[in-house]
Amino acid sequence: MKLVLIGMNHKTALVEVRERLSISFGGKGNPLEEIMKVPHINEAFYLSTCNRVEILTSTTEAGEAVKELKSFIFRHGNLSPEELEHCLYVYRDQEAVRHLFLVASSMDSMIMGEPQILGQVKDAYRLAVESNASGVILNKIFHHAFQVAKRVRTETGIANNAVSVSFAAVELAKKIFGTLQGKTVLLVGAGEMSELAARRLSDHGVSQFYIANRTYERALQMAEAVQGIPVRFEQLAEKLRDADIVISSTGASGYVITAQMVAAALHRKKNRLLFLVDIAVPRDIEPASGDIDNVYLYNIDDLQGVVDENIQTRKREARKAEEIIDEEVLKHSAWINTLQVVPTIVSLRRKVDDIMERELQKTASWMQKLTQEDRKQMEILITSIVNKILHDPIASLKEESQERIAGPYIAALRRLFRLDGSR
Repeated sequence: MKLVLIGMNHKTALVEVRERLSISFGGKGNPLEEIMKVPHINEAFYLSTCNRVEILTSTTEAGEAVKELKSFIFRHGNLSPEELEHCLYVYRDQEAVRHLFLVASSMDSMIMGEPQILGQVKDAYRLAVESNASGVILNKIFHHAFQVAKRVRTETGIANNAVSVSFAAVELAKKIFGTLQGKTVLLVGAGEMSELAARRLSDHGVSQFYIANRTYERALQMAEAVQGIPVRFEQLAEKLRDADIVISSTGASGYVITAQMVAAALHRKKNRLLFLVDIAVPRDIEPASGDIDNVYLYNIDDLQGVVDENIQTRKREARKAEEIIDEEVLKHSAWINTLQVVPTIVSLRRKVDDIMERELQKTASWMQKLTQEDRKQMEILITSIVNKILHDPIASLKEESQERIAGPYIAALRRLFRLDGSR
């Protein structure tokens, strides 16, 4: 049995190429139904996210499977031959397993360490099971992949440090306040970075958002997306008084928040902390604001420094994660190698059991003279002797399979015990 993994991701294909495969199904069809109709493919898994499209199959003819899967992607993705060759990668057997372990552990993600991909892999595997497309081989691989992902997450710090400016802002806010539960956030500007920060803050317990934007309609749209309250830009100074955290990212040419506005906002409540994040270029918040007591001001360069340091930390942790993955790939390969000896072991056990049954039947008349308990003990004794005789050959066969050199031993065993029906 061979493994074939074919796919494209954010490293090999632009989003407009990747999305064609997703759009071609549009949520209406199940690609596994078509993939499972391909000759020689016994099991299949299909994963489609915004950053990757991948198919993993168990097949008896790897070359034919690759050809048919390329044709499948070519048809559904409406790709040119040039795009197909440039975008697609193909992994086989051990390399396919390693790639899957990397994906499930978020080591192959655009943002290394992000948690979403594991859930997406689990959902796709669940669909494969429900579609009867996953069997013994893929079931083993995916359960192992989930264990590897858990081990990487618990034994390394791959996901411990923010590697985007928006996430870094949230991590700094947590350090300053301890907890973000019950905090009020004012977002100035309604761009992508502000929205990402809002979603991250929401994950950490913030439930009160104000969104101020020069174009009020855009503030309305973002307020709906993050379940916040839209604010007209002229109300900025007023809402600054209610905020604990301010994240500003506008395209203004001058300061939209001055030191005077910050001082006035703090005057209302003594001993209050105010966390200001300025991720705009040119800057939105007057630098002198950071000199005011109880005000913490960070700009884009401050955050980028945190991000760069965290990226280096993740890279160090990534090396640990890869060592774990390589170790687990070897374990899986050992299991795969044992599969080639399983049919021979099963045949040997079946033949021995048949011989035992026939010989016991020959002595049935004599056995009838024994008590039921004595007959039971006699059968246990015979079974125990046979098991001890077979133990060493079977154990040796499994050991040789670990080194991928079991072929000659399998052939010899089948010939010596005439397991192929010869007499």
